[in-house]
Amino acid sequence: MSSLLNIKDLVVNADEKEILKGINLKINKGEIHVIMGPNGSGKTTTANAILNNPEYQKVNGKIEFDGEDITNLRTDEIAKKGIFMSFQLPEEIPGVSVTNFLKYAKNKVENKPVKIFEFKKELKQYMDELKMNPKNMDRSLNVGFSGGEKKKNEILQMLVLNPKLAILDETDSGLDVDAIKTVSKGIEMFKSNENAVLIITHNTKILANLKVDYVHILVDGKIVKTGRQELATIIENEGYAKFR
Repeated sequence: MSSLLNIKDLVVNADEKEILKGINLKINKGEIHVIMGPNGSGKTTTANAILNNPEYQKVNGKIEFDGEDITNLRTDEIAKKGIFMSFQLPEEIPGVSVTNFLKYAKNKVENKPVKIFEFKKELKQYMDELKMNPKNMDRSLNVGFSGGEKKKNEILQMLVLNPKLAILDETDSGLDVDAIKTVSKGIEMFKSNENAVLIITHNTKILANLKVDYVHILVDGKIVKTGRQELATIIENEGYAKFR
């Protein structure tokens, strides 16, 4: 398999405190990886470091994406390279409809005009698959949406933008069983041999309906264990204490 993301010896600070203490992670095309860990272990920091969020300072290390060094690129430049990130708490944007937001984002990513009829047809198809209310297409982005609707909307964005790498940060947080199944279905719809998924979570619910290639346990800023999907079951049964 061809390498897509390669993180080497990454050390990251936030507010002058060392959060990541030498992360190494390689993700190939066609793979689903999971980073699990207790609260405060550095999971979200890892995602933000990949996108070069300016609130996080890289002290050491290198991030390569699709064979290119993206360590110091701006966040918007990294996104255009094909990296998508869903958020724990999706932003609300009053006055901008779901349709217009996605059309604008797709236009920016593909750097060409979007054919509105085909776009709306594609959008409706995805919304049907995700069991989303079609009226949401005309509503302001995430305004008045329930937690589940917001998370489904993040998956909708992933499907529409079709990135090379999708980073899902706590997308399962606060969702009921049915909503988690829908999110898992969206991930399966997205996954192909030409892209990859990085799921960041602290529990195993979202993994129940997915075939995962690798699970990484992140504790105190370090990946302390990597294994197959069975590792997530061990965490579910025994917790993180044995890895501290």
